[in-house]
Amino acid sequence: MIDIQPQAIVSRILLKNASGSITLFGFAAGQEVSEHTAPFEAMIQVVEGAAEVSIAGTWHTVGEGQAILLPAGVPHAVRAPQAFKMLLTMLRKA
Repeated sequence: MIDIQPQAIVSRILLKNASGSITLFGFAAGQEVSEHTAPFEAMIQVVEGAAEVSIAGTWHTVGEGQAILLPAGVPHAVRAPQAFKMLLTMLRKA
């Protein structure tokens, strides 16, 4: 559903409604999303490759088939030591 592009991060929204969204991302090796916060809880599921995810300054390696929760309001970042694909599920409060 998505192809990784050289030196880029690409995305495709799969679902978006009042409850939240699910977005598929493809990261080329070396790409990153700098530290930021979000007002909603989110979950990253790696579907191909492996990602490095920082939560409150602590880095975690998330491999293919694994997931990690991003708490609302807590700084987080994502980087690609290798090319990978992930699903980002954002959960909005009712």
